[in-house]
Amino acid sequence: MSSEDLKPAGVIWHNGHVRTEDRNHLLGQRPLTIWLTGLSASGKSTLAFALERRLVDIGHACYVLDGDNIRHGLNKDLRFSHEDRTENVRRIAEVARLMNDAGLVVITAFISPYRDDRRLAREIVGAERFVEVYLSTPIETCEARDPKGMYKRARAGQLSGFTGVNDPYELPRTPDLTIDTSIASPSDCVGKVLAEVIARIAVSKGEKQPTLKDSP
Repeated sequence: MSSEDLKPAGVIWHNGHVRTEDRNHLLGQRPLTIWLTGLSASGKSTLAFALERRLVDIGHACYVLDGDNIRHGLNKDLRFSHEDRTENVRRIAEVARLMNDAGLVVITAFISPYRDDRRLAREIVGAERFVEVYLSTPIETCEARDPKGMYKRARAGQLSGFTGVNDPYELPRTPDLTIDTSIASPSDCVGKVLAEVIARIAVSKGEKQPTLKDSP
């Protein structure tokens, strides 16, 4: 059954009068979603918020969708089964797409352990607006950090379904970027992602500037 089959009768898409180009020139950027994926404690949230700070400092409108933060509200009804993880990713991708449509740069920080879920996220957001960044930090480093004590609990049999211990993490086959936070400094990690982001969100000087007569 497709998503079209699940829509209630009479639900249609309404187009507004503000074009993508209008938002690009208003904000001085193209929208983009940077999808950070990796094991727990691999450095996703740290990198996401540092990148957000850097982008704002140089004049770009952006926002972080963090895994823990989202589960306080939008996804607080979801647990950590395979099905709930898939739904978690689907909802985040839909939110990222809407925020991209508003012209924003979105940074997501989610384990998102399954390849099919990450593929779905790319399809929802749109391949041209999606950058998959794999934090390849070794599990030994992640366990040594273990800021929430989750690895320790999983190893002791007190926690089931924990990614990397008793639930799989499916490695990205062709990520756009790969970063190991165990061998690169935080500033180097931010710099590497920032270079990729700036190249993708730059508004071309050759693009037509919106004018009053272009308005509907």
